[in-house]
Parts: sequence; structure tokens; C-alpha cells
Amino acid sequence: MWMLCAALLALGSVCSVNGDSKAVTTTLTTKWPSTPLLLEASEFLAEESQDKFWDFVETVVHIPDTDLAYYDLILKRASVLLSPVQLNLLKLALSLRAYSSTVYSFQQIASNEPPPPGCKAFFNVHGQMSCDTESLKVMLDSAVERPKPYLFKGDHRFPSASPDAPVVILYAELGTKEFSRFHQLMLAKANKGLITYVLRHFLSNPSKGKVHLSGYGVELAIKNQEYKAKDDTQVQTDLNATVIGENDPVDEVQGFLFGKLKTIYPELKEQLKELRKHLIESTNEMAPLKVWQMQDLSFQTAARILAAPSVDTLNVMRDLSQNFPTKYFKGTLGLQPGDSALFINGLHIDLDVQDIFSVFDLLRNEARVMEGLRSLLIDTPYIHDILKLNVQPSDSDYAVDIRNPGVNWINNLETDGRYASWPSNVQELLRPTFPGVIRQIRKNFHNLVMILDPTHENTAELISVAEMFYSNNIPLRIGVVFVVNDSDEVDGMQDAGVALLRAFNYIADDVDSQMAFDAIISVSQQHHQCKLKVEHVVGVLEKRYPYVEISSILGPDSAYDNNRKEGKAYYEQTGVGPLPVVLYNGMPLQREQLDPDELETVVMHKILETTSYFQRTVYLGELNSDHDVVDFIMNQPNVVPRINSRILSTNRNYLDLSATNNHFIDEYARFLFLDTKDKNAAVANSMNYMTKKDDGIIRPVTFWVVGDFDQPSGRQLLYDAIRHMKTSNNVRLGVINNPSENPSNEKSLIARAIWGAMQTQTANNAKNFITKMAKEETAQALYGGSDIAEFAVGGMDVPLFKSAYESSNVNFLLAHSAYCRDVLKLQKGQRAVISNGRIIGPLEEGEIFNQDDFLLLESIILKTSGERIKAKIQQASDLVMKVDALLSSQPKGEARIDFLFISLHSAVKIRPKEEEVYFDVVAVVDPVTRDAQKLAPLLLVLKQLVNVNLRVFMNCQSKLSDLPLKSFYRYVLEPEVSFMADSSFAPGPMAKFLDMPQSLLFTLNLNTPESWMVESVHTRYDLDNIYLEEVDSVVAAEYELEYLLLEGHCFDVTTGQPPRGLQFTLGTASDPVIVDTIVMANLGYFQLKANPGAWILRLRKGRSDEIYKIYSHDGTDSPAEADDLIVVLNNFKSKIIKVKVQKKPDMMKEELLSDDSHENDSGFWTSITRGFTGGSKPEEPKQEKDGVINIFSVASGHLYERFLRIMMMSVLKHTKTPVKFWFLKNYLSPTFKEFIPYMAEKYGFQYELVQYKWPRWLHQQTEKQRIIWGYKILFLDVLFPLAVDKILFVDADQIVRTDLKELRDFDLEGAPYGYTPFCESRREMDGYRFWTSGYWASHLAGRKYHISALYVVDLKKFRKIAAGDRLRGQYQGLSQDPNSLSNLDQDLPNNMIHQVPIKSLPQEWLWCETWCDDASKKKAKTIDLCNNPQTKEPKLQAAVRIVAEWSDYDQEIKRIYNNFLEEKERGTTDKL
Repeated sequence: MWMLCAALLALGSVCSVNGDSKAVTTTLTTKWPSTPLLLEASEFLAEESQDKFWDFVETVVHIPDTDLAYYDLILKRASVLLSPVQLNLLKLALSLRAYSSTVYSFQQIASNEPPPPGCKAFFNVHGQMSCDTESLKVMLDSAVERPKPYLFKGDHRFPSASPDAPVVILYAELGTKEFSRFHQLMLAKANKGLITYVLRHFLSNPSKGKVHLSGYGVELAIKNQEYKAKDDTQVQTDLNATVIGENDPVDEVQGFLFGKLKTIYPELKEQLKELRKHLIESTNEMAPLKVWQMQDLSFQTAARILAAPSVDTLNVMRDLSQNFPTKYFKGTLGLQPGDSALFINGLHIDLDVQDIFSVFDLLRNEARVMEGLRSLLIDTPYIHDILKLNVQPSDSDYAVDIRNPGVNWINNLETDGRYASWPSNVQELLRPTFPGVIRQIRKNFHNLVMILDPTHENTAELISVAEMFYSNNIPLRIGVVFVVNDSDEVDGMQDAGVALLRAFNYIADDVDSQMAFDAIISVSQQHHQCKLKVEHVVGVLEKRYPYVEISSILGPDSAYDNNRKEGKAYYEQTGVGPLPVVLYNGMPLQREQLDPDELETVVMHKILETTSYFQRTVYLGELNSDHDVVDFIMNQPNVVPRINSRILSTNRNYLDLSATNNHFIDEYARFLFLDTKDKNAAVANSMNYMTKKDDGIIRPVTFWVVGDFDQPSGRQLLYDAIRHMKTSNNVRLGVINNPSENPSNEKSLIARAIWGAMQTQTANNAKNFITKMAKEETAQALYGGSDIAEFAVGGMDVPLFKSAYESSNVNFLLAHSAYCRDVLKLQKGQRAVISNGRIIGPLEEGEIFNQDDFLLLESIILKTSGERIKAKIQQASDLVMKVDALLSSQPKGEARIDFLFISLHSAVKIRPKEEEVYFDVVAVVDPVTRDAQKLAPLLLVLKQLVNVNLRVFMNCQSKLSDLPLKSFYRYVLEPEVSFMADSSFAPGPMAKFLDMPQSLLFTLNLNTPESWMVESVHTRYDLDNIYLEEVDSVVAAEYELEYLLLEGHCFDVTTGQPPRGLQFTLGTASDPVIVDTIVMANLGYFQLKANPGAWILRLRKGRSDEIYKIYSHDGTDSPAEADDLIVVLNNFKSKIIKVKVQKKPDMMKEELLSDDSHENDSGFWTSITRGFTGGSKPEEPKQEKDGVINIFSVASGHLYERFLRIMMMSVLKHTKTPVKFWFLKNYLSPTFKEFIPYMAEKYGFQYELVQYKWPRWLHQQTEKQRIIWGYKILFLDVLFPLAVDKILFVDADQIVRTDLKELRDFDLEGAPYGYTPFCESRREMDGYRFWTSGYWASHLAGRKYHISALYVVDLKKFRKIAAGDRLRGQYQGLSQDPNSLSNLDQDLPNNMIHQVPIKSLPQEWLWCETWCDDASKKKAKTIDLCNNPQTKEPKLQAAVRIVAEWSDYDQEIKRIYNNFLEEKERGTTDKL
């Protein structure tokens, strides 16, 4: 206590009156109104399953009064349908408001209907709307005459039996009286099969509040104050700011726990407040560190985290990393951060790419699998072992075995003399070579097999490619399979194919394969233009073997028929598809790769690609010189006996077998009412199996054969399955009956026989008996009246069997039939195969599915999942099947990483609660990096949310020469919705920066998920220059989620290239053009912005839709053949679509960006404008575009916006031509956006706010200033409509003294843009002219280095030569190096001067005092306020001193701004 007193006494002299600390807070809300949590919860359940959604809808009847009771009710109702882990994830989803966008998307769909007036809820029957239940019957009766409405993928359809019934869409709000009334009515009709019932959310009276979002980061970055760029205008205090004192839980300051002290000594409250403030300020003053103090910072931070008690380690980690600049003072530039990584259950989460919403999805998927495994009674520790089994079907293309006698090998690298000089040691693969060099090693690493019909026209071309490989000594073993007529009646004198085969065999016998191959090449050269004939073969043979009787080789008695039947059999057995086929190491190449020019490239590429695979296997010791390489390749898991595309397709359906219950199918009535999951369990519980032998071993492969076994097709399928099972002890076989007709004793003789045998006999006896039953003659005999006992097999218990067989109970057939209909979605009598829960089918009528296909299925299961799971699960075959179905049904992800870290002593460990399912979370982090700032809060939330086994490994950097973090950071994320003391919802998540140092200048940045476009709203402070010394208490920054991003890639199917200049529009049926965009050549990328809802994507009217039509699309919500694409934005995750377009047949020669095409698209000028305040209104006469000067500028921060207004005024004062300003919206302050319409009206100019989200694939900049520079140069081709021909960029801090029309009309002499070179006339600055020596001098080679403060762009030319794409390409390459492009907007065009030429503008177009002498000032057409590296003079001071007219302009703008504020207060500006 005495220490505290002493501290308080000593403080007496230092304390100030006001004890409140300075803070910065940030909130982010949606544009749309807040959505009820009940509806959001229903969407969470809908993602679990539609059954759960409808169950949840049923349970919620009335809504309680208080928010807390409402929230508790939601959780209580949901807890019946969800497991504890899922319930916690629901809490996070509600806290994140993750489904708010889903609910609102339905609201937008409803508003397009539109709702009938005066209805709180309404229904739509095929386009007719009403809320009068009386009219429903009439509407239904006439529904057939009208088309069915379009249903979206996210729609909630009530599961009903009649798919053809009229569709009734109910728009209502769950929990309201209107909903209950309509819902009961719809249910009654749906259950009778009279309607297809679809429910969509609709709020007749949306909330006044907005949704407060979380899941984003806020950075308070420390600004470099080398050049003073702060506005001196006084800011009015923000009255709405939330005042935050020191009541925050962050209450430990320099070892004093103020929270506790205040409770123990309430009487010292005021003095404690002063002490806390003093300690904070003494901590927060940030003196620079010496180099030796800095070197081990990363280790010291790690040590501080590890020293904390384990309960608090995450809090300490968060606190240290997020407040790093204060804890460890502040330097200027950080090193590259030490690597950080996060793994959940072994899956890598890339924090740069993944946002909280994708992490949430991952947690949810993982929870499903882990709980599925748990419900199969697998112990918790084993769950993670099983999860790590990589059971996903690998994407590797499947290959067939090429070790077949049907293949004629032309050469053999290992034995042929011509390769004797090559090394034969596989270690040669590891010897370094130049990239792209093909290593010559005497091993058959690369095998090319051509399966050919010699009479086919392109066979000759393929043979010549093989010959080219062979003669150039490419290390490739070549084999040929001839597929010719294999009938004994046909000989080589009649059939050219047979003739060629026999000639090949004769020469191969006589000399060798190489000579035979040579002869074939001669034949193919002879018939190069026409089809192969017998005489071509005879000609070559006569020339080479003049004394041999040709008919003895080719005729009927020929002994040279070897491989004729084998070749054809090999081709048929492998199922590789239409001829010709080329196999590389057994993998079939695609059809389009068989073009001769293409084939050469593809094979060379494959050789280089597989070389790296072989290098890895040699390095890991899996392959050595003693191994037979071909055997090694053919033993890989992707090699199968037959390629059946239905089995190999990666689009797979699985049954959910994770339920455990005690239901069986013989209780038919009960079975009918089970849900899908329980029906699956009941069928599995009731299933008996046939096996090869009667033994208790675990069989990892389970086949269920589905069919009508009283029909020949069903019996054939069963017979093939049994034949396969007899060859393998890994398989057990069950049957599911799908009768073609309603079950009866007379029509189900075979089905009942199979069922009876399965129920009463041993697995082996059942197998032998059922094999008989599957034969046609047995079926005919039985239906002819034979006694079943005649077919009994040895060892069978016949009386027992007969009693089962003759029972009149056909419940099993009824249940199977219902199961096939409801769960497997088969029609009566259709066949299917279910292998370890994967549904293959329905098989078409007549489709072959034979013994080889079962073998292929088995080998795929064994290689991907079966054996691995069996090794982990020693209990039962049933469990292997169920676990396989569960694991394999997961979306394909990357392989999981198994952690075997040695350095366990350096980790933070948090153990999971025993006996519950837990997530295995591993974080590797350098505590002083941006990644740590993001990771710590995420880990804290995970720990509160779910049961985790958490380990954090410190990965520190040594020898730091500079401070690694230059910003304070907060990640906004809460694990659960929070409430106030009065049980109402708390205002919502916010980022709080408390107790920040006051002497520094900060800039505020938001770090949001990729698909969010946010803008700053309501704040009087300059968020680009926050200086807390001048702030009263709180800087409250409010942001709004303005749009969600829709991104896409577009290609022309004919050329495979992006259609540059193609335009898309996004809108609704009534308003088709709300936003538009242009396709880039880089990756065919385009982006559009919209709020949640259903939108229509079209090609823009005009050139785009005259020349092109949409060919195909992926990722949209439309059926494949639709012309207008419907795109639904209904969640916060990124939406990326792919669109392929094709030129219309009569437009093949037309170009989008041709010189003579003038875009006269109607509404072009008004299309984008409508989304923004101000801008030209649609009914105003459109300015002739030739008569307008288009000026583009960017600004951030109040000072630059003040300069910008002055620049605009100086432009307007010097021209009579109409002016249109284009501003980059991304960084403008709310104040500027509010004032600009008023200024536009006063001065009579047009303006438009453009915005573009930095594409995710383009290297990201982190510093705000550099991002703005990037926007100045990187997106010129896509920011403006095609109608804008020329754009002038004028820097915000420039003053114009001439008519810019002159610059607009300046002749660029064919260059895409013109810049002014830097002045050379002020000699005292020579030492600062970096472009006169070193890299720039040699790169420019005598050309000038240009300044980027003013330039003119001929957008037509710029787009035509793809300048934007070239600039982005060069930027992508250079920007990876942090030391290049130090002045991004200026260095990039100067660096590209040879590829994208610059026209140098006359020097007087840009005068700036730093570089130009005083004498040239009087000629200046524009004056730029360049920074002066010598004097570092602040901008404002320089403006007043250098430009005489600047102060007058400034005063004039201030006057207008004050008028604007007065009018705003009187409420008269609203009409603008």
C-alpha cells in the first residue's frame, strides 16, 4: 500500500484536470437495415440441412419481449436440432451477422416482385401476388397457364412428393402471426401434394438500425512526418462520439492492476485515475531505439509471452503484438516479417487470403466430420488420426497399365545400344542443369503409347511425331498398339490395317522393332494425303524384300498375326475412348492435345513436369537404380485396369451414414417416418452380406447393388458384382431391391430368394446360392414353376430358408422401394451401385457396368481410403464403410499437415477439455509481425468458442535492424452477441484504440475481407491525419459496407483469349443497368459491385452485345442455356464467376476496340452516375463528349482535399469548355463527398465518383500512400466508360493557369499518353536528380525522366495497345521487390517507356519550384507544389508563398463552404 501512496503523492504535481484518455474508435455497418437474428439462425440451420430448417421454422411461434429472452429462445430452439459444437458456431455466426446478407438478399428479391400494397406477408403463384387466402384456390387453378417461377439455389423448398405441382412462394417473416397463418395453410396443401411450397424471408417493416459488422481489422499506422501534410482548419467536435474513459477491461498499466485497485480503494478513485493517466503517457512517449536494443526484440517479446501464466498467454500475445509500437517504442522501417502460419486440424489457413467467414466455414465442416466420427463411437484421440488420413480422390489423372502384350515397343532406353553412352544411375536426376533441359538417362522414365487404327487419316501425322522424338534421341520409350479387324476371315490382302500389322510383325521378327517402325514411317509417307490402302504396304515390302512372297506375309496363311487380337482386346478392356489415343505413362492425353504441333509441346511439357516428380521420389529414396522404373510407375495409386468415366468423375455423391440408431427396415411403417440420415442407418443395420469366405476379417470395401433382380438387367449387375467378389477378399456385397412394379409375392421370386438366403444362411453359402439365382436359366425355371429347393447348394439349411422364402411379409421390399425413391432418388427398377456410401448411378438402360468396373471401384477405394481407414479402425467392416463415406464426402481440400515439432519447449500450450470433440490448432508466429496482430484475437475467439488443443510456436527473427511493426492494430471479432444491463442488444462490435500516444501522427486504414467495398461516413476528423493532441476525447470513425464485390473472369471460347474492352452490366429486370464494367486482358478479369440480392448480368447493349454472345458460365445461379445470367449475392464471402463468350457468326472479323467504332450507347453517361449523389441526371441534355474536358484526380486527407478544391477552381476559372471531374471515391472523406454536389451546382461542372477494388491477384501494397499512387496509373483502362476518349490527370496540389482544352487537344503523335519531363534548370538541386545517374540514366538511354503530377491519356490508343495490361504485368514483376518502384506512379511509366511510349509535353505545362528556375515561372501553364527534399517546407506554407492567387482561391472556397454549412443547418441543401 505504501508504494501506491508514494506514487500517488509524487504525482500530485504532474496531474492535469481532465483524466479522460484519448481514443480512436471504428465501427462498420451495412448499408441495408438490420435483419432479425431469428431469420439469420434459420439460414444457419438451412445450411446444415433443409430438414432442420423446416423443423426450426415449426418450433418458433411467439417472440418474447426483451432482446435477451429473444436470443435465448433462438438458442433454445436451435439446441434441439444442433450439437453443442454447432450451437457455439451458431453463436459466432449470429455475432458475425454472417447470414444477414442471406436474409437481406431475399428482401431484395421480394422488392422486385413487388409486394402487393398493404400486405405484411404475401404469396406468389406463378407470377400472381396476393395476401388474401380466399384467392389462393383460383390462383392455383389457373397456375398451369403461366410459366413456373425461377427458383434459386438458396431457396427453401418444402420436401413434398409431387414435383409437378404448381409453385407457391410465400414471402413472410418467421415468428409473426401472418407467417403462422399462411405457413399452416401451405403445409396442409404441400402435404397433400397440391403445391410445391417455397419460403422466402420478407420484412414488411424493416428495422431502422443497421447491421454492425465484425470480422475485419483496423490499423492505426504511424505516419512519416518528414513533409508536413496536415490541414490547419479547425475541426468541429463530433458530438456523437462514444466517450470511452478508463473503465475498459485493459486495466494493467506498468504492473498496476487498476481494475482491482479501484474496487479495493474506492475512495482513491480520482487519484488512481491520475496515476493511470500519468503512467500511460510515460509509457506511450516513443523514443527511438538504438540498434543493439532492437536486435533481439522478437525474442524478448516471445519470452514475455511465454512467461505469462498459460491462461493469459493469448491475452499477452494479443496485447504485445497489437500495441507493439508502444511496448517497444518506434523506429521507422520494419524488416520482412518472420513467417507466421495457422493450422486447424492440420489444414493451412492462409491469413492473407482467408477471412473469418471462410475460417467459419472450415470450422463448421470440420465439426460435422468430427461429430460424425464421434457419433460412430470413435474415441476422441483417434478422431484426429482418422482426419489426417488423406482419403480424397487425388486429382492425378488416372492411367491404365501399359505392361501389356498388345503393346509393340519400338525402343527400350535401358537395353538399346543407341543409348549405351547415357548414364543409368537415377541419382543423375538430382544433378543441377539449366531450366528446361531434358536429362538423358538410360531408364524408361517416360513412356509414350499410341493406340492407332492404321487406316485412320491422322495416324500418319501421329507416327511422324513419334519418329521425330525417336530420331532426336528424346529420352522417351515409344510403343504402338494397332487396333485392326480381328476377325479370322479377314486377311492382309483385303484389309490395309491387317496388312500393316502383319508387315510390322514380319520386319520386327526379321530384323527388329526399330526397322519395322521405319517401314511404317515409309508407308505413312506414301499415303500422306489419302487413306491407307493395301498396295501402299505391298509397295514398301517389295522394295525392302524383293525376293519374298508377299502373300506369305499378308495372305490367309500368314504366321505374322501376333498381337492382332491382343491389341484390340487391350483397347476395349482399357475403355480409353475413341481412337486415336495417346498414353503418356498410361495417362490418356486429351483430344485437343493430339494435334501434331500441340502433341510435341504437350509431351515435352509432361517430360519436364514428371521429371520433378521423379526427382522427389529419388531424393526421398522411394526410387533407386535397382528398381524397374516402369513397374514403379505402374504401381502408383492412379493406375487402374479400366477407365470408366462414371466411376472416375470427381463429382461424387455420398450417403450420410454417420447416424447410429436401432431401427430396421422390417418395421416398415416406422421406417417411412425416419429422416434421410436415420433411413440410411436403418438400411445399413438391416443389411446382410455375401463374402468370398466365412471368416471374420475386416473388409474395407462394401458394395450395395441396387436393382430389380426379377429383371435380367438387375440380375446381370448382381452377377458381375458376385464374380468380382469371388476374386477379392476385400469386398462384401449387399443388395437393395428396387422393384419395377408394386411388390407382391408372385412378382418377386428372385428378390425373395436372395433376401431369404441372406437372412438365413452363412455368407459363403448365401454367395453360392445367389450366384445361381442371378443366372438367367434359374429365373426362367423359377418363373416356369420349378421348386426353389432344386437350386439349393451344399451346406444350406433348406427348411430354414424355405420358411423365410415363403413368408408373405414383403416389408423389406416396400422399405427398399421407398428408400430407392426418397433417398437414392431412383425411378422404379433403375439400377445403381453404392460403394462405401458413394452413389454411382442411376445407371442408364443398357449401360455396361461389369466385373472390371467393380475392380476399378475397389482399387480406387483401396488406394484412396479403404486400406488407410482399415489400418486405423480395427473394429468392423461396417465402421470402415461409414467412416469412408463421411471422410470422402468432404469437399476436396489440400492435404493435412501432421505436426511433429521437435521444439516443443518453445510453445504455448492450451489443453482441450477431456472427452469432448476438440479442434487441433497450431499457430507458428513471430510475435512482432502483422500476422501476430491478426492471429492473436482469432485464437482468443477460437478458444472461447470451441474446445481446442492449442499450441503456439514462436518463430522469432534475430538481428532486427529496424522496428518490425509500424502500426497499432485491432481485429474486430466477438465470439457471441453481447447485451446491455437492461437485456437489450449492445450497440455492436467496435475497434477501440485506447490510450494512444498523443505526439504522433496516425492514419487509419481498414483491413476488410476481399469482397467488401467500404467507405467512410460521418466523421468530422481527418482520418488520414489523426493527431490526438488536438482532439478533445474520441475520434469516432464510422464506415459503411457500401457494396459486395462480384468478380469474374471472361474468355472468348474461339481464341481462348480475354475479349478486351467487352462490357458487362449488372441490374434488375426493371432497371437493367445499375453498374457496368470493362473486361481486362489480365486473366480476363472484371469486377462489379452490388448489395445482397439476385441480379441480372448481361453483355452491355451496343458493340458488346452486337459482336458477342454468352457461350457458357460457371458460378452463376442460372441454368446453362440462359442468355441473361442471374447472379445471387447472398453472403459475405467472395463471389467469383467465369463467363465464356463467343463472337456471333456474322461478326467474326469485328473488333471491340476498333478505331472507327464510336460508342454511342444510350445512357452511357448516366449509367454509373445514378448510384452516386450529384452527377448528371438522366433527363439533362447529354454533353457532347468532344466538348467536355475530363479531369481525373485522387486525394486523401483534409489538406489534399482542400488543395483539390482549389485545383478545381483554378481549372474552371481558365476555361469556357464544360468540365467533368472524375474522383477516386475509395479515399475521399465524408465531408468532401457531402460538399461536392453543392460546389458542382455553384460552379456548373459535372463530376463522377469512380471506384475500383484492387484485384486480389495483383500484388498488394500495404501503405496507404502507395495504394493511392497505384490507383493513379494501374487501372486507367477500366476506371472510365469507353465513351471517354481522353482523360487528363491533374494532381490535387496543382494550380492551373491556362485553358486545359489546349492540353486535351494536344497531338500525342500516336503515343498513348503524354507527360511533362522533370525540369533541369534549377542547378542547386543537381545532387537530388536521381535520374541523371545510375540505373535510370542507363535505362532511359538519353530519354527524359517524366513527372507524374500532370498527364494526358488517349484512352482509345491506351486500350488498343493494351497499355494497362502491360503496366500491370510490369508492376507485378517489379513490386515483389520492396526496394523497387519507390515512387510507384512515376517510376512505372518511366520504366516502361520502351514498351509504352511517352510523348514529352512542352516544359511550360508543369512548373515546380523545386526543379525549375524562377525565370521560367512566368511562362508556366500549371504550377505544382512538389516536395522540396532540401528545405522540407510544409505544403501549406509553400502554396501561399509560391502561388500568388492561392490565398484568394482558398478564401473563396471557404466562403462557399460556410454558406453550405449554414444552408445545411437550415435544412435547405436537401433538395440538391
